[in-house]
Formats: sequence, C-alpha cells, structure tokens
Amino acid sequence: MQHRAKPARGGGGNGPSPTLTFFRQWLKNPLSVAALSPSSKQLARLMVRELPREAQRVVELGGGTGVFTQAMLDHGIKPEHLLVVELNQELHKFLQGRFAEVNVVCGDACTLPALVQQQSFAAEGPVDAVISGLGLLSMPKSLQRDILQAAFAVMPSEGRMIQFTYGPVSPVPRETLDELGLTVRRGGFAWWNIPPASVFVFQRSRSRPITPVRAGERNAGKE
Repeated sequence: MQHRAKPARGGGGNGPSPTLTFFRQWLKNPLSVAALSPSSKQLARLMVRELPREAQRVVELGGGTGVFTQAMLDHGIKPEHLLVVELNQELHKFLQGRFAEVNVVCGDACTLPALVQQQSFAAEGPVDAVISGLGLLSMPKSLQRDILQAAFAVMPSEGRMIQFTYGPVSPVPRETLDELGLTVRRGGFAWWNIPPASVFVFQRSRSRPITPVRAGERNAGKE
C-alpha cells in the first residue's frame, strides 16, 4: 500500500514559484546550477520508476526545488524515510518550507556518509537508493568519483544510484566506472524536459566490489 504524503507547502500563495526560485539561483551561479529551469514531471516519473520495487528509504542529492522529492512522495516513499541533500542555501531554505515533514539538509554530496550518520538516517534501515539531480556531466572526473563513492558508501550491495543527464550517453566515463567497480544502464528518455534528458542507473558490478565500504560494516563487531 502506498503512503499518501500530505500536500507540500510552498510554490504557491504569496511565495516565489519553484521555477522563479530556481532561475534566480541559476543567475547567481550558473556553474553550480546546471539548468535554467527545474526538471519536468515527465523526467521525475522516469527517475522514480527506476527505484527498486521494495525501496523504502531513499536519499536525494541536489533537491533543487523539489520536483523529484514530490514525485517520490507521490510514489509512496514516506517523508521520514527520505533524506534530501542540497548545497545551495537558498534552495535548501525553499525545500524546508515546501516539505516540512521531509529531512532536508544543507550539505555537500561528497560528505554523504557523514550526513547520513549525523541525521541518524540509516539507524532504522539501509538506504535502498540514491536519486541524483546533480549536474555530473559538467563536473571534473575527480568530483564525479567522490560523489559516486559517497553514494555507494551508504547503500548495501544491491543499492542503486539513479542519475539524469542532458545527452544520450552516461555522464560518467567508462574508466571511472571501472575504477569504482560500477556498471551503468540507460533508462528512460524525457523528450519534454528542457532540455531533453536521459536517465541512467548505476549499480555495483557483481564481479568486482566497489572500493568504499559502509560505516556499519567497518565497525562491525565493535561496541
């Protein structure tokens, strides 16, 4: 049975619209905000469709104005089982106002293991998936690697990271995936997104474990 989330606050009334909020942040720092406008509902549906069938606890990287956040709530992810990480302080404030019941933190995706621990997010169960709205395509390979490492460090072996990009090929080069022991497959394509976007799903290779290990596994047996 799906959990019906309460209607999100914000994005209406006298407050700024999500599109205007997003565009203002793009004007301030176009290099850190990788698009002119928020992702479309079509893209959000394609992203959420790639969640594992039994997914309950999800981390979102780069919450933006909450398009993916709302889609996950509509999909049935409980607000208390969703952790949204947003580095931009203004977007973080917007998300907190719009999703009062969701745990929204202002932080760097590269420090995800520490953020998860600080929020005690994994105390009640593992992170089943990471959904990313970050602009990996425009990032240096070293930063891509750090973000992927951080994401997979908080998930069990069957966890997956769901990422979109503007283009038909993976935003992460093959050599980086091989280095981390990851595989990638292409999911859906959002024609009506501006610009059109592809969905990619990253998972651990069955033949080779990824370099990072989960904090709980490192501390196994220690009291």
